Amino acid sequence: MERATQRPPGFKKPANWTTDPAPEPRAPEPLDDPLDPTRFGDWEHKGIAVDF
Repeated sequence: MERATQRPPGFKKPANWTTDPAPEPRAPEPLDDPLDPTRFGDWEHKGIAVDF
């Protein structure tokens, strides 16, 4: 595929650039207690999420 734009002359690719594909996403780690009130960073009080 042809590039839509051209890089300026003398441009050097940074060392951290890669052409490798992105890694596959990992499954989230299971929580010890699924009802932990801080699981989303919020507390719940009488059915209402409260964020300090």
